[in-house]
Amino acid sequence: MADIKAFKCMKPTKELADKVAALPYDVYNRKEALEAVKGNEYSFLRIDRAETSFGDDVDTYDDRVYAKAKELLDKMEKDGVYVNSDEECYYIYELTMDNRVQTGIVACASIDDYLNNVIKKHENTRAEKEVDRIRHVDTCSAQTGPIFLAYRENDVIKNIIDKNKKNEPIFSFIADDGIKHVGYVINDKDDIEKIENEFKGINDIYIADGHHRAASAVKVGLKRREENKGYDGSEEFNYFLSVLFQEQELKILPYNRVVRDLNGLSKEEFLDKIKECFDITVLEGEKEPENKTEFTMYLDGTWYLLKAKKEIISDDEVKGLDVSILQDNLLDSVLGIKDPRTDDRIDFIGGIRGLKELVKRCNEDMEVAFAMYPTSIEELFNVADAKKLMPPKSTWFEPKLRSGLFIHKI
Repeated sequence: MADIKAFKCMKPTKELADKVAALPYDVYNRKEALEAVKGNEYSFLRIDRAETSFGDDVDTYDDRVYAKAKELLDKMEKDGVYVNSDEECYYIYELTMDNRVQTGIVACASIDDYLNNVIKKHENTRAEKEVDRIRHVDTCSAQTGPIFLAYRENDVIKNIIDKNKKNEPIFSFIADDGIKHVGYVINDKDDIEKIENEFKGINDIYIADGHHRAASAVKVGLKRREENKGYDGSEEFNYFLSVLFQEQELKILPYNRVVRDLNGLSKEEFLDKIKECFDITVLEGEKEPENKTEFTMYLDGTWYLLKAKKEIISDDEVKGLDVSILQDNLLDSVLGIKDPRTDDRIDFIGGIRGLKELVKRCNEDMEVAFAMYPTSIEELFNVADAKKLMPPKSTWFEPKLRSGLFIHKI
């Protein structure tokens, strides 16, 4: 059973929500973050990436950076940019992209559910990436970037969401990228009780995006348990901020690959080696793959369709993923990329950027590009249910949840 609870939310005023809302901290490098906060004193990115308040002589992970994040958050609360709810509520977060609506429940999930695998993972996390968010959450005593969770369809929760979306929104705006963001509060006691009880009947919640944020939030919770030996489990540090979406609401985009060279092979040698595992067809122009186990490849000004041969297709939850088929039978065996996590010859391009970005990179600093067929949400569930891990960069979710719209104080 999942423990998904309502919470006292700190949120921006309706008038300032559009200025506060920021893309997740990890989509920017330092230079990009500095550029993004220019001219917007309310941008939550100033808190998420507080090094933007300092010159380059101050390290991104300096103690002063985390102290500045807390100082800025406290100031925005004091100045009335943020207001605190007096009662525990659920919230609705609706995002619209290209006329497709995606609606989730904003709530707090239990760190024990994470530890006991009620909340299931499909990616490894790296300790060095966790340290930054651990320090940020712990110093600010607040979780500011929600974890993107998914669960299987539930009609009771869906009906409550639909009913409450008829109420006045707590914010509504269209961001610079054209994505519409709308929030609602669920404060009816019966609705709150029904949602909580429905989640108690759900045994499987899945991390769609935000594995490092989730791991960091859990480690802060465990740290505070150590510091508060008399804790009873009800304290806010036992929970982490989440937005939970039903599976049919979600769309996964492909995560495409570009490689710097052909591993010492000529173009002809490279194509001949590919033919051992894939059927190759020359395409008339750029094209995305239309089916699972198909890939399109851009090389030397030409697009090709690659179809995996039957003998390399697997029923295994991980080996059967398209990202695994390409990695095992081409990127590794032909191009010599053994570990895509660490090999600097490979880069990954989110599907939101389209095929033109692949061509652009091949014209700049890469030799060959591969367009992927997107991993399905059911494949993600199957890997997590099997307690296995996906290869890196298997999924790209759009639209991205904005940070700063919902804050959970711990």
